[in-house]
Amino acid sequence: MKFISNPLKITEDRSTPSEVYNWKVYIFGLILGLSSLEIGYDSGFIGGSVALDSFRRDFKLDEMSSSDSSFIISNIVSVFHAGCFFGSIFSYPLTFNYGRKIGLIGSSIIMAIGAIIMLISSKDRGLGPMYVGRTLTGLGVGASTSIVPVYLAECSPGPIRGRISSMYEIGWRIGDTVGFFISYGVDSTISSSTKQWFIPFSIQLIPAGLYLIGVFYLRESPRWLYSQDRQSEALKNLTWMRNLDSNHEYIKWEISNIKSELEYEKTHTGQGFFDPFLKILKSKILLRKLFISCSLYILQNLYGIQSINYFSPVFFKQIGVKGTNSSLFSTGMFGIVKLIATLFWSLFIVEQYGRRTTVLTCAPICAICFYYIGGYVKFNSGGASAKAALGMLYIWTFFFIVSLSGTPYIFSAEIISDTTIRGGFQVINSMFLWLSVFLMTRFTTNMIESMSYGIFFFFATWAVLTIPFVYFLMPETRGISLEYMDRLFQYKAWKAHKLVLNEIQEESKLDQFERLYEIEANEKNNSNYIETKSDETAKL
Repeated sequence: MKFISNPLKITEDRSTPSEVYNWKVYIFGLILGLSSLEIGYDSGFIGGSVALDSFRRDFKLDEMSSSDSSFIISNIVSVFHAGCFFGSIFSYPLTFNYGRKIGLIGSSIIMAIGAIIMLISSKDRGLGPMYVGRTLTGLGVGASTSIVPVYLAECSPGPIRGRISSMYEIGWRIGDTVGFFISYGVDSTISSSTKQWFIPFSIQLIPAGLYLIGVFYLRESPRWLYSQDRQSEALKNLTWMRNLDSNHEYIKWEISNIKSELEYEKTHTGQGFFDPFLKILKSKILLRKLFISCSLYILQNLYGIQSINYFSPVFFKQIGVKGTNSSLFSTGMFGIVKLIATLFWSLFIVEQYGRRTTVLTCAPICAICFYYIGGYVKFNSGGASAKAALGMLYIWTFFFIVSLSGTPYIFSAEIISDTTIRGGFQVINSMFLWLSVFLMTRFTTNMIESMSYGIFFFFATWAVLTIPFVYFLMPETRGISLEYMDRLFQYKAWKAHKLVLNEIQEESKLDQFERLYEIEANEKNNSNYIETKSDETAKL
C-alpha cells in the first residue's frame, strides 16, 4: 500500500546532501524528548496517584467532603500548570540574553529541584512542599516548552523538521504511558502505605535527571550565534550539525540565507528586548500567524485531552469502568493507545501527509466519538453499549494524537523565519498553551459535576468548530524551509502549499541555470585570457 510504503520518505523543497540527515540531529531530538518525558509522566501518574487510598489517607483527603477533596486534588494538579505558564514567560529573557542552550540548562535544573522538593511532603509536613515542588517543576517544564520548539526549528533541516520535532511528542507519550502503569502497578502490588504513593512521585527524578545530563551535549543554535555576531562559533556548530565541510555549497547556501535574514531583521525589527513583541503587534501577517498558532493550542485543550489525561480515573468511572484498579488499568491502556498513535504519526503522517490534512481528516472522527460517549453516559444503557463507549474513547484518542496533539508544537515553531522574534513568538504561544491547560485541569471536576454527560458534547463541538478554522486559516507547512514560510500566508490557506512549492522549484531551477551560466562565463574568460597571453608571447 502506498500509505505505508516508505515511512522514511523525505519531501525536499530543494536538493539536499544526504550527510545533512545525520544521527546528530536525531540525538538532539532524543535529548529534548526527555523534557517532554517529564511532562508526559506528570500527566500519566498524578491523576492515578492522588486517587490512591494511601495518598488520600496520609493527607486526610478521606476525611473531607467530596467537594473539598476535589478542590484540593484540582489544586495539586493545576499548580503545576500555573508554574508552566510563568516558566514560559521567564524563558524569554534567558534565551534572549544567553542563548537557547543556557535556557534549556536552566529549565532542566529547575525541573530537577522541583521533583526533589515534592518528595519532602508527608502526612506530618502536609502538602506545602508538594505545592512548591510542583510549581517549580512546572516552571522548568513551561520554559522548556517555549525553548525546545525554537531550538528544533532553528537546528533541524527543513525536510525532516517535523520528524525531529515529533520525537518531542513521542517522549511525552512514553512518559504518560509509564506514568499510567506505575500508578496501576503500585496499586496492584504494594500495600496501602506511604510507599505506595511515594514511589510514583520519586520516579519523576529519572527523566528530570536524564534531561539535565543530556542538555550539556547540545550545541548552541547557529542562527542565534550569528545573531550575536559570533560567526566562527556559528559556522563551527553548523558544519558539525550538518556533517559537511565549511566550503560545501549547501553550507554556503544556508549561511547566506541566515545572514540575509538577520540583516533584514536588524533593519526591520531591531535588537531591543521588547522589539520582537512590538513588531508582532505592528504586523498583520505576524498577528495572523500568532492567532492561528495560539488558537491551535487552545483547541487542543478544548478537545478534552488534558482533562482526560489528568482525571482519567474519573472519566473511566463515568463511562462505566468500576473499581480503582480497573480504572487505572483502563487508563494505562489509554496511554498505550496514545503511544502507538504517536509512533504511527511520526513515521507515517507528519512528513508524508503534513499538518493541515490530518487535522481536517481526524476532527470529524473525534467529534463523532465524543457525541456517542455523551449519548451513552446520558442514557447509561450498559452492556455492549458500555464496551462500545470505551472503544470510542480509544478511537478518539488515536485520531486526536495523529492530528492535533503534536501539530501545534511543530506549526508554531516553523512558521516564524525571523530569528529575532521567534523566541518572543513562542513565549506567547506557550503562555496560551499553559493558560488553557491550567483552566481545563482546574475546572474539569466542576464541569463533570455540573454538566455530567454534557462535557463530552462540549469537547465534541469544539472538534467540529476546528474544521472550518483549519480549512480557511491554516496553510500546510510540510517540507517548506523556514526562509519561505511567509509566502504561505500570502495565499489562501487551502492552496498556499502547492503554490509556494512550485515557486521554490522554479527559483531552484533558475539558481542552477545562473550558476551554470556563471561557470561557463568564467571558463570562457579564462580561455580568452590564455589565448591573449599566447598571442603576446608569440609576438615577443
